[in-house]
Amino acid sequence: MREIPIPFQRHATAVWRRLRLNEIGPLASLLAVSLFGFGFVKLAGEIRDGDSFSFDDRLLLALRVPGDLAKPIGPHWLPETMRDITAFGSVFGIVYVTACVVLYLAITARRRAAVFVVVAIGGGEILSTGLKLFFHRPRPDLVPHGMETFTASFPSGHAMLSAIAYLTLAILLARVERSRRVKLFVIGLGVVTTLLVGASRVYLGVHWPSDVLAGWCIGAAWASLCWFVALQLQRQDVVEAPDPPPPA
Repeated sequence: MREIPIPFQRHATAVWRRLRLNEIGPLASLLAVSLFGFGFVKLAGEIRDGDSFSFDDRLLLALRVPGDLAKPIGPHWLPETMRDITAFGSVFGIVYVTACVVLYLAITARRRAAVFVVVAIGGGEILSTGLKLFFHRPRPDLVPHGMETFTASFPSGHAMLSAIAYLTLAILLARVERSRRVKLFVIGLGVVTTLLVGASRVYLGVHWPSDVLAGWCIGAAWASLCWFVALQLQRQDVVEAPDPPPPA
């Protein structure tokens, strides 16, 4: 078996340390990029080849009253609640939340961090639009839609953008907080919001479940990549590092 040259090992070790992969944050973020990115590539490959997923039909039909596909299951108030929830992943909802956070960062003299948030979430919006144009998958026609739609189906823009925005912002907020319990709460809130938005799209019949799953994957991969880049930039003092509150 051929041995790896020592100079190469030293160079690889230097790169490993320069990227801070010996620390949990950068290493975890890159692993998340790889995991979620692989999930999206697998789903996208099936869609590109024209294959379908059996769980798409089954899940959409399971969420409708048998014999009346125009009526979703659940109490009469649930469809309206789902429309309210799905608004958290709309372009306006994401822009509004992002603008509030950016203004907060600018007011508190973290202007480079504010620019980073704009680039991270704005770049995700551009990526989402490009992917929809590339795959151009039709919207589900199996059940009536619970609201109007105007773009292609794959991947779900609501699922993708909510993952990008809420996970990115949750990670930033978690890094400011010292309490592990509060960190977990903030990140959990971002995850739950992302899952609710994606679930609402399937419930309303405007997306195939595989669209939402792909949106979650690529959105989480993008958010993880932004997390990794933010850690590198903060180390180089290009982006302001968060200032945790002083211990009591």
